[in-house]
Amino acid sequence: MQQVNFFKCLADETRLNIVVLVAKHQELCVCDLTEKLQLSQPKISRHLALLRSVGLLTDRRQGQWVYYSINQKLPEWCFAILAELQPTESLNKSPIPDSCIQIHCE
Repeated sequence: MQQVNFFKCLADETRLNIVVLVAKHQELCVCDLTEKLQLSQPKISRHLALLRSVGLLTDRRQGQWVYYSINQKLPEWCFAILAELQPTESLNKSPIPDSCIQIHCE
């Protein structure tokens, strides 16, 4: 992972929020992210595709659902930065509690 690509991905607020949520919960599906971020599924999917293409996220399919997680092959410096990330202000204002995560896909 090149540093420039890593930081370019995190420079977008939606992608930053996606990465923060995935890092916090270890694994999430699109429906979890759309509910938590209050954004459309196509918009979330577009950002997930970019995060996957640069190698920041990986995915796995389980039935009809695709779950996303932080790529475990990232360099250590990436994990150090991810550990320090905090949700952006817009994510902190989200009315959906963390306890709702992963109930939408079951």
